[in-house]
Amino acid sequence: MVQFGNQQYLWALCVLVPLTVAYIAAIRHKRHTRKMLGNAALVQQLTNNYIPKRYGLKIMLLFITITCLVLAWANLRKSQNEKGSKGNGIDVMLVLDVSKSMLSQDVPPNRLEKAKTFLNQLTPEIEHNRIGLVVYAGEAYLQMPLTPDAVATNLFIDNASPDLAPVQGTNIGAALRLADGSLDDKEKKYKAIVLVTDGEDLDAGAKSAAESLAENGTILYTVGVGTEGGAPIMENSAYKKDANGKTVISKLDAPLLQELAGITGGKYYFLDNSSHVVNDIATQLNNMQTKPLNNNGGYMQYALYYPIFLSIAVVLLLLEIFIAEKKRNKVVMNPKKQQKPTKKANQLANA
Repeated sequence: MVQFGNQQYLWALCVLVPLTVAYIAAIRHKRHTRKMLGNAALVQQLTNNYIPKRYGLKIMLLFITITCLVLAWANLRKSQNEKGSKGNGIDVMLVLDVSKSMLSQDVPPNRLEKAKTFLNQLTPEIEHNRIGLVVYAGEAYLQMPLTPDAVATNLFIDNASPDLAPVQGTNIGAALRLADGSLDDKEKKYKAIVLVTDGEDLDAGAKSAAESLAENGTILYTVGVGTEGGAPIMENSAYKKDANGKTVISKLDAPLLQELAGITGGKYYFLDNSSHVVNDIATQLNNMQTKPLNNNGGYMQYALYYPIFLSIAVVLLLLEIFIAEKKRNKVVMNPKKQQKPTKKANQLANA
């Protein structure tokens, strides 16, 4: 399937709109100037060495060049085949809290970066399974459906930030429901969720969501990041304050995370020693009952088309440079009427 690796860069094609408007305006200006300068036969004679079609050709080549550069930037590619051993595994949804409370610095450099480092360490240990990613704050968002592409998982994890969640807040229940809905619902086994958060929940639906996970056979492992003492929340380069002007302190809610994991038969982990937590969770997931998976634990191969677009852009740019709008030979006028070019003639030539 043909797709763009960096689809967000396609917005750059919008630059063609103002360029088209400018080109149309330039053409109209040239026509207006020709009409204003006098007799049509004289204008034609004085501008006989100018080729208007070449000007249009140069602009068209420039537009195609810009289009090719943007397509190369967006990385048009076609999936070919997945590499890796076929075998058994489970479906694992990673759920990452990206609310602004995760920017608290009670763990260095902050909670979110520590959580992302943990997930990047966990992914290689469970790459023979299918992995997906959900991020959440006030609402939950599916960032990556289940895939055997471990490299893609790490890319999405690295890009996770509060900017991905336009609605701020903390809604663990919505995140768990979305993650469970993104898993295979045909059988009540072979699936797990790893939730990484500071545990602060501003919605009352987390426990009911965990009960739904248990009914669907989904095991929940919760990972708490932060400290019980808490830390201020950084917002717009300043600490967040409440309605009374007091600094808001965000604290790790370990009891809630323990309860949620216990409802599904999972386990709670405090993220202090990342390596220890990674090894323990990976062992738990790898010891679960498995099902046959296609191309699990591998990676996707792509046919990349950006070199083609770059080559076309370079060739067209060179053509545009060497195409002249005027003829090389000078206009030969009647010897009896030959005269020096006037200022008016120069204006006509440039028009």
